[in-house]
Amino acid sequence: MPAEPGFVDTNVLVYALDTAAPQHAAARTLVETARAETATLYVTSQILCEFYSVMTNPRRVARPRTADEAMVVLSDMLTFLHVLPTPASTIDRLLDLLRRRSMTGSNVFDLHIVAAMWANGISRIYTFNNADFEAFPELSVVTPAAAL
Repeated sequence: MPAEPGFVDTNVLVYALDTAAPQHAAARTLVETARAETATLYVTSQILCEFYSVMTNPRRVARPRTADEAMVVLSDMLTFLHVLPTPASTIDRLLDLLRRRSMTGSNVFDLHIVAAMWANGISRIYTFNNADFEAFPELSVVTPAAAL
């Protein structure tokens, strides 16, 4: 059964490459559905930057990629992931979310994801960090294993 269209969080892309991660099989299956064009997965430039940062950081992954290796992986992903624009309204939505929710530090990046999703009319997100998005009842937060 094909997965529903949705936004894909950075952790799903990282686990799809990390064969040692317990989430690898589920993440890989979801990514492969997009590669086979049986699912539409969306990202933003923020997700691509986060992915590159994690994959090249030896403190974040057991087998970090070189800059060249990470570029090859990113280029491949861009053949099947759909990169959403970040319209100006995303900033207005982000500021509104920051006013309504007491978020600090790196949590602001998750708010930016939510704002970009809303600005593009996307309500489903695939992630292994469900708790990061459960504060938003408007979203359908899906763990990849449950999605397929």
